[in-house]
Amino acid sequence: MSVTAVIFITFVGLLFIGAPITLSLGAAAMGGMIVSGKPLEGLVEIAYTSVNSFPIMALPAFILSGALMESAGISRRLVAVAEAMAGPFTGGMAASTILSCLFFGAISGSGPATTAAVGMLMIPAMTRHGYDKGYAGAVTSSSGGLGVVIPPSIPMVIYGVAASQSIADLFIAGFIPGVMLAAGLMLMNYIKSKQKKYKGDGKTLSVKTVMSTMKEGFWALLTPIIILGGIYTGFFTPTEAAIVSIFYTLFVGIFIYKEIELKGAMKALESTTWITGRVLIIMFTALAFGQLLTINKIPDIIAQGLLNLTSNLYMIWPLIIFFLLFMGMFMETLATIMLVTPVLLPVMVSLGVDPIHFGVVLVCCCEIGFATPPLGENMFIASGVARTTLEEISVNALPFVFVSVLVVFLIAYFPTLTLWLPNFLGNLFGG
Repeated sequence: MSVTAVIFITFVGLLFIGAPITLSLGAAAMGGMIVSGKPLEGLVEIAYTSVNSFPIMALPAFILSGALMESAGISRRLVAVAEAMAGPFTGGMAASTILSCLFFGAISGSGPATTAAVGMLMIPAMTRHGYDKGYAGAVTSSSGGLGVVIPPSIPMVIYGVAASQSIADLFIAGFIPGVMLAAGLMLMNYIKSKQKKYKGDGKTLSVKTVMSTMKEGFWALLTPIIILGGIYTGFFTPTEAAIVSIFYTLFVGIFIYKEIELKGAMKALESTTWITGRVLIIMFTALAFGQLLTINKIPDIIAQGLLNLTSNLYMIWPLIIFFLLFMGMFMETLATIMLVTPVLLPVMVSLGVDPIHFGVVLVCCCEIGFATPPLGENMFIASGVARTTLEEISVNALPFVFVSVLVVFLIAYFPTLTLWLPNFLGNLFGG
């Protein structure tokens, strides 16, 4: 039996019986190495190489920073700003949830973290205002994925490392697409809220109230400005920015808001350790799997197969997007990125697609995967918080998934939406 056959049969077989993606990838890589006669010690070398990278240090730092935000009172103040801005309008509480996810995504970098932090505050508030639990959960899970598109983004760090691209450029390139996705979700929420007769929160939109909550949340709103401003002005790298964000969060939480306690800090450290370990294990096994695919020229075969179908970029984009959406339904985001980047990136580059542009489209497709069953992590979190079934949330999430897919096609077909901002800022700051 060929190495390729062993790799895919082991991988698909283990997934089919319900094995975790990490185990499936690792076992497939191990089986491939045994059949090809390569020493298994090579797996240890790959494990070391996968984490021995300066940009990878940004991962645990951004995760810890996002975990500390809740203890510091930053997430609660961001939600208050969003409520003051969107609450009075039709579907205002749900619109506030989307805005809260947009704001919180700009400091957490994680879809599940954004869903959990915002959902704990907003899902109970929406149900108190008469929203269906399923709808409240669907809005939160759909908009929670904004955390991986709005910079800083953990999946963009992973893609940057896998594709050898500038993480700073990826962060900046994700800003406009992230805002577009949020705008699409808010438009769909307005349409659905009109149908379901979800009114505003009963308060009148007041500039004074908005300014008051923004003043209260000033230090929270300053966080993304410090992180992204520091990165793009050259003050520090994305990895250094992640460390700065930790100290900034601790400073704000201890000395300004005075809400961080030892118990909260320890809980944040515990959460960071668990999530980071999970991410690094996925990276290691996916990298081993990907290297074996490359050695056996699988990416070249897939690339040639795609190009044999058509060399028209406008025809290839739908194939790529629907393939990524399908992958996102069954695989974790980080594993998807590590697997498809070496396979699909060379194809897209050969067709003239900028690697930064492709990376943003890839991450946007992964964002949708957070809110699509059966894997959809955000949906599991939202169903737990809303105390409703996954099926009810899934049905209510369909319109939001639809509008998100439309936005992804816009981003794919109009690369200027992605590349204009990094090019503009690159010229502005001299490179």
